[in-house]
Amino acid sequence: MTIFSPGLFKHPSRCFRSYSIVGVGLLGTFTYRHKYKINRVSFSSSTPSSYYCRATLSTTMEEVKPTFDSDKAAVLVNELRKTFNSGKTKSYEWRISQLESISKMIDEKEKEIVEALQKDLSKPELEAFLSEILMARSSCKLALKELKQWMMPQKVETSLATYPSSAEIVAEPLGVVLVISTWNFPFSLSLDPVIGAIAAGNAVVLKPSEIAPATSSLLSRLVGEYMDKSAIIVVEGAVAETSALLEQKWDKIFFTGGARVGRIVMAAAAKNLTPVTLELGGKCPAVVDSNVNLQVTARRIVAGKWVCNNGQACIGVDYIITTKELAPKLIATLVNVVEEIFGKDLMESKERSRIINSFHFKRLVNLLEEDKVSSKIVFGGQRDESQLQIAPTILLDVPEDSMIMQEEIFGPLLPIITVERLEDSFAMINRKPKPLAAYLFSDDEQIKRKFVQNIYAGGMAINDTILQVTVPTLPFGGVGESGMGSYHGKFSFDAFSHKKAVLYRSFAGDSPTRYPPYTPGKKKQIKALLSGKLLNIMLALLGFYKD
Repeated sequence: MTIFSPGLFKHPSRCFRSYSIVGVGLLGTFTYRHKYKINRVSFSSSTPSSYYCRATLSTTMEEVKPTFDSDKAAVLVNELRKTFNSGKTKSYEWRISQLESISKMIDEKEKEIVEALQKDLSKPELEAFLSEILMARSSCKLALKELKQWMMPQKVETSLATYPSSAEIVAEPLGVVLVISTWNFPFSLSLDPVIGAIAAGNAVVLKPSEIAPATSSLLSRLVGEYMDKSAIIVVEGAVAETSALLEQKWDKIFFTGGARVGRIVMAAAAKNLTPVTLELGGKCPAVVDSNVNLQVTARRIVAGKWVCNNGQACIGVDYIITTKELAPKLIATLVNVVEEIFGKDLMESKERSRIINSFHFKRLVNLLEEDKVSSKIVFGGQRDESQLQIAPTILLDVPEDSMIMQEEIFGPLLPIITVERLEDSFAMINRKPKPLAAYLFSDDEQIKRKFVQNIYAGGMAINDTILQVTVPTLPFGGVGESGMGSYHGKFSFDAFSHKKAVLYRSFAGDSPTRYPPYTPGKKKQIKALLSGKLLNIMLALLGFYKD
């Protein structure tokens, strides 16, 4: 018997001999387990954009039916909706208490968080602290500091047509929301949107990625220990559990992952007209001008590529475009910086995360071994499947129609494409789907303006990489294939809020002009309103015009 399954996620995990996921939620403990006897496993490179996993299985297969199905998901959502409808989550006091619990959880369990990230991705301790713990902690502290201000109704001006009146915009929680997280930053990318959802006053279900099982299990345990279990739940599991959740009616779905699954999430949401935020990815370019400080540029590119989860980041540098003249110098400087940071023996470095699993390892190797690509390696290329490690690898002028230039790399491979004029890079970037981020290194103010005005991307950084996501006053989100909606800072609060328009009027100043029958005298009053003459407008509104 042959099973051919794309799975639900953009990057499916391994094909397991024994696969078991245990979760604890509102309904108690549930387990999802499959046990297969696998005769052969092969990975198809003929469908790179879908990342299918093919396994030939014996005809005898023992399977335990998932205990968390659509019916139990419906019960969970109904219970959360009862909590939300009670008004419990809407109060300032409840929101603050839950945010304080998250902050306390992060402080008290920092060591366990680092250990889980080490198990899942071999993340170096400093990287885990900076990219996961510090990011989540900063988001939580900002929400605690600013929540009262965020919750205050926003006073707005009214028009003369409603005089006398006042108006405000009231931020109200959406209701019961679902957050589906990803595996590459499994702690911070799970908690960050949850912080926004709680700050906005919602009841929340978090579905962490099963591809990072240690962090998923830790989140389930810690949220159950520190948070209000009647309003904030973690559901662990894989495709079956996520599918069961997506069958429910939510008031908002927040998804982080790839475009293929983003479409699945959006299609499921559309059945109930549920709004979505999709944080996806894409091929993020870095354009390098010839007038830059080459040493600083190289260090910042290395930080935005290999130091950042070994290239497994949606905002990481996917490829570089520079001039033919600068390319040799840029490559030499990049090599020097890589060896300075990671050492001469790149495969022995403990300063880089590993590839998440064997599927991704094989996918990246397939990109490297394509006929028209393998000869383009100018640095690196070493690999060790037993350790799930691929050395930082630089390639020069790979064909634009190669797989490595058509799909998001999401790994430690860095193509460099050369052009005659730097402006030629703009058309090359815009031929591809809009990326989540775009980077430019240049001291030319005119080039900077052209880049900002003409390159379409979710966000940008000029003369640096990835740091734009650390600025809480900037929205983080994609456009087109790289996503929709945004979050971070107050944008997270807004992502999980409805902005309700409220107009207040008294019983004074009721003008007969607005009511039929419309006589010639009233027509004259309306003309006065439209003429912009303040005195006539005021007289008409106050009812002093007579037929």
